[in-house]
Amino acid sequence: MGAIIARNKEDPMSDRVQITITDHVAEVALARPEKMNALDMEMFAAIARAGEELKDNRDVRAIILYGQGDNFCAGIDTNVFGDMIARIDEIRREMLNPPAGEVANLFQKPVHVWHEVSVPVIAALQGNVFGGGAQIALAADFRIAAPDIRFSIMENKWGLVPDMGLTRSLPRLVRADIAKELVMTARILDGAEARDLGLVTRLADDPLSAARAFAADLAARSPEAIQGAKRLIDRSWTMDAADSLRLEAEIQAPIIGSPNQVEAVMANVQKRKPNFR
Repeated sequence: MGAIIARNKEDPMSDRVQITITDHVAEVALARPEKMNALDMEMFAAIARAGEELKDNRDVRAIILYGQGDNFCAGIDTNVFGDMIARIDEIRREMLNPPAGEVANLFQKPVHVWHEVSVPVIAALQGNVFGGGAQIALAADFRIAAPDIRFSIMENKWGLVPDMGLTRSLPRLVRADIAKELVMTARILDGAEARDLGLVTRLADDPLSAARAFAADLAARSPEAIQGAKRLIDRSWTMDAADSLRLEAEIQAPIIGSPNQVEAVMANVQKRKPNFR
């Protein structure tokens, strides 16, 4: 049975995102299918809060992000533009002044929060993955996409630059010239081209089912080793040799010889399913 995180039904954010936790895997569903899961202000806040809720949940070992209906996320709800123009000075202040203790502003937080969680995050992509939706998807550790997705870093279409944390993800995935082309042209890619460019991990006819199988595999492994691997790659990617080699040792030292690491060895030797804790 899956556990659904309860929320106050009077909260306008409660119907934007749904979280279900089953067998150590949390599924985070963008729940605005009638609007192609477009991002309004309530959706921004709900996604950020979902990530915050899961950050401290020690029962969760993997997270799946997906969109209800036929689309992952079509980007910003164009109705938001009118509200922004009406209070443009306030919006600019909010952009330039993140909340106390945060490095991300309120528009960046729904993306950056998935970098902050310690467990692997898998995005299951179908339909439109546009603008802010693409930036959310790129913040995941893995992206499993349907072949017929429509993927675009679309902000330039609206005369904007991507500003939801793309600088934390895109440079790790593609060359600078490719990044510039995608950002400047806002052109739409299908699944095969997105995979070939490195934006998508792999393709699947049923990306959500594939993501669930992958998440179950990750959740069955030693939590310390999986979380350590995420931290190792994320932090070492741009480090020099001394810092990255030291990081490997710092992450490995508390893992080696720990109960779950010993259990991984014993289960393999005894040819049985491990029982991690």
